Amino acid sequence: ASSPDEEWPEAEKAEKLARGAALKWASGVFYRPEKLEGLGQYRSREMQRNSSIQSRLKSTVQSYLEGVSAGLEQLRSAAQEVQSVCQDLGAARWALLDSADRFQGLQQMRALMAEHVQLASVVQVLPQLFSVQEMFSHTLQLLHGQHLLEAHAELMMMEHLRDDILSQLHIRGLSSAQTTVLSYFGGLQELNESLARQLWDIVGNSLRLVREDPVLFVTAVRIIEREEKIDDTLLLEATFLPPGRPKGWKQKFYQVLRETITGAHFHAPHMDAEGPGLARHLATLQKDIVSELRVVKDLMVQCVPAHYSILSICTATYHQALTSHLQDILREDLDKQALFLLLEWALHVYHSPEMMGHPDLLPEVDVSALGPLMSPELVDQTERKYMVKVKASVLEWMQRTLEVEFKDWFREEEPETDHQGFFQSALPVIVMQMLNENIRVASLITDSLQQKVYNMALEELKAFLGRLWEALVQYGKEHQKDRTVPKYYVAYLLAMLNNNLALSSSVSSLHPDTARREVPVSLRAALDRTQKKACQLLLEELLLDLQPLCLQLPSRKWLSGSQLVSSMCEVIDKYAKEFSRVRKPIFTLLLTESELLVASQYLRALMQKKMVCKNEEERGQLCDRLLQDATELRDLFCGLGLDQSQQSLEAVFALRELICLKDPALLSLEVLGFITKYPDISDEHISTLLDLRGDISKEVRHMVLEMMAQHPQVLPESYRPIFSTILVPAPELPFCLRKGKCA
Repeated sequence: ASSPDEEWPEAEKAEKLARGAALKWASGVFYRPEKLEGLGQYRSREMQRNSSIQSRLKSTVQSYLEGVSAGLEQLRSAAQEVQSVCQDLGAARWALLDSADRFQGLQQMRALMAEHVQLASVVQVLPQLFSVQEMFSHTLQLLHGQHLLEAHAELMMMEHLRDDILSQLHIRGLSSAQTTVLSYFGGLQELNESLARQLWDIVGNSLRLVREDPVLFVTAVRIIEREEKIDDTLLLEATFLPPGRPKGWKQKFYQVLRETITGAHFHAPHMDAEGPGLARHLATLQKDIVSELRVVKDLMVQCVPAHYSILSICTATYHQALTSHLQDILREDLDKQALFLLLEWALHVYHSPEMMGHPDLLPEVDVSALGPLMSPELVDQTERKYMVKVKASVLEWMQRTLEVEFKDWFREEEPETDHQGFFQSALPVIVMQMLNENIRVASLITDSLQQKVYNMALEELKAFLGRLWEALVQYGKEHQKDRTVPKYYVAYLLAMLNNNLALSSSVSSLHPDTARREVPVSLRAALDRTQKKACQLLLEELLLDLQPLCLQLPSRKWLSGSQLVSSMCEVIDKYAKEFSRVRKPIFTLLLTESELLVASQYLRALMQKKMVCKNEEERGQLCDRLLQDATELRDLFCGLGLDQSQQSLEAVFALRELICLKDPALLSLEVLGFITKYPDISDEHISTLLDLRGDISKEVRHMVLEMMAQHPQVLPESYRPIFSTILVPAPELPFCLRKGKCA
């Protein structure tokens, strides 16, 4: 036998824990000697406590034992009762087995009873069956008289009768009899179709009826609701579905309503796709849609159940139909006005307070959840089409403007002037107004389209300036053929310079962003190129008038005294007066270039090797003439407003110093100062000037040229070339007879 400790290990463990706890408690309480005095009190208190715990344990165990005893007694009683029930059930089973033969007769009675019930049902519906044809006729009369609710009530009654019979036949598997029943009730199909036609006619005219006769529309909705409930009930039962079910008249209601809206506005015959016709069409759509949605919101909503969401359905229908309609219109070849109208209408007018954001429609009508009327892809595609049309239009207008301008250049009268007397024409105004208007119109659509039109405008303006440059070239060629044609050649070139300046100052105003109004480099270059061409033609004209005078330089007649430079001054003064008809920056430019032209032509004439001074006296005359001519020309240009520091005639004064030098030995030093001031002068130029003196030996010439070779010059960035444009005639070869006989 096992020991108690082996049977109850938990008890041993609990006792050890209790002893350990008691020991710990005792060591904590009696850790001082003086505490031992209360040991007796602690012992008696703990004995009382243990006695109380033991008495409670005994009471609990006694109660538990009494409960176990009562439970065992109940189990014995239940077992006896179960045994008694089993005996009774066995006896009942044997009694039922003895009576089984008697129950066979009850089955026949059940079959007869079922047949009796069926016959009783048939007898009950016979009066209704015999009156079906009469009900057909009556219902048809009600439909013709538009007594729709009464007609529908009778129709439902006949359908219920038919469906009840068909359901019974279906349950009993008598499918052959169903055909007979359907044939007997065949008139129901005609009644259904007649009723449906009237209902859909009413729905198709619903927007008018809710204003004039809402009762008829409400009747139609009630009938549709009845049929919808019957459909739902039959679908829920799902045992037998009569023919023609579900009718789905609610969905048909929505379909007819959508088709009515779409057909009334969006299936019209081919419309005028041009701007004015399209504008009228869109205005009509805007007016009709707002008016009809107002009717739906204020009247139709009250005539239908809330779950129909009739306002949302109509709003979505208009939105979707408009989306498709705009896509159909965009398939046509539209002009730029029509494309603009569509973009503006779809992106701005449609959502504005004038249409879908109308105060009478808010807040119930909300198209924000329906997506954009035109998709971003379609908007981009339409903008590209619009850009093509605008570009073609701008090109055509600019070409026409240039043709008119070119024709005006040959008129027999001066160009028009502004209030300050400057020559001008309408060209810059026409061009800038056209470009500004297109950019402004594009800003009414989107910022991106405005930027595209702005970029296109700059490209077209650049191309226009290229064609204007070509026109100036052609203008110059025509004038070269006959200098008397055109009569006011110079005046129109001056007008063209003023026009170019006006274009240059107006280009920055095209930019949509006022903070970023810089002119692109390529366009600035095109403007400068046009300006340079007009200036070049003017200077060429001045040169043609100066050349006959310059050809007389230098000569003995000129040296002894003549009015040659005075005549040149008269020509220059005449042109300067004409140049005064251009605005100041161009006038200053023309004056500067004219002065450079005069200086270079004067120097070129001196270097043509037409004359060589024979003696010191002629050199003195040459110096005096150079001083007089240069002073007269310099004073002329100063009087015209060109500062002396900006004049190139200073080169004539410097050249005169080379001619007037008494001691040829000092030429190297003088030439060094000259080439330092005018670094573009070449050896040939210096050699020609030395020839003009007529007293320079080969040794001095060689020394001067050697000095120039030792001091090569570099052109400063701001230096204006003078001598590099002057060609020196090639030296004449010595006259030879035959080989070996040259001097």
